[in-house]
Amino acid sequence: MLQELEPLFGFFGSFLNRRKPLSRMTSRELRRQELLLGKDRTQLLNRISKLATEKQQLFERGSTEKSPEVRRTLAQEFELKTTEQLMLGRQLNIRSKEMITVSRLRMLRENAERAGQSGRLGLVSDADILKLSKLIESDAVKAEVYQERLDEILSIGAAADEGAVGLSEAGKTVMQVWEKMDQGAITDTQAAYDEADRSVRQRHAAQEA
Repeated sequence: MLQELEPLFGFFGSFLNRRKPLSRMTSRELRRQELLLGKDRTQLLNRISKLATEKQQLFERGSTEKSPEVRRTLAQEFELKTTEQLMLGRQLNIRSKEMITVSRLRMLRENAERAGQSGRLGLVSDADILKLSKLIESDAVKAEVYQERLDEILSIGAAADEGAVGLSEAGKTVMQVWEKMDQGAITDTQAAYDEADRSVRQRHAAQEA
């Protein structure tokens, strides 16, 4: 597992030391970094999902197991997988914030290139990059909160391409339906889907009105 995660560590921090600063990258170069981050993020998501499935299987097996020795072993495995899941979750939080950052900077660069500007992105300084790197490394700062701080630093506002990065209000309604299912408030999968679909459609209709 550590071998798989090794290339992920220190990705954003390297921007501060690379020969070509992040603020001077072209939109094509930023897009390449965005794709790499997206690949890493997908790998983390897949691994976390796999661990969740394995934990569910362990729990179900333990619930029917009569041998205390076997149960202790299953409990240890469950704990180890939970620890790994939490560690991967922290990495996923970092990956998400890195991806949001590069996506935002790419949009700024594309706008600058369309306007015929070149060179350094005027809104991004080395001090800004340092602030962002500290926010990225903090486990306490989740992706949604980080996105707000990023928008403040870049001065582009949360309305910029809202659907492309982060979770929109419509997306949050889907999360709320899943939470209701987790709590047992909704037990029918089709009914839950219908409610989520209806809520998302209503959100989009309200935005277009």
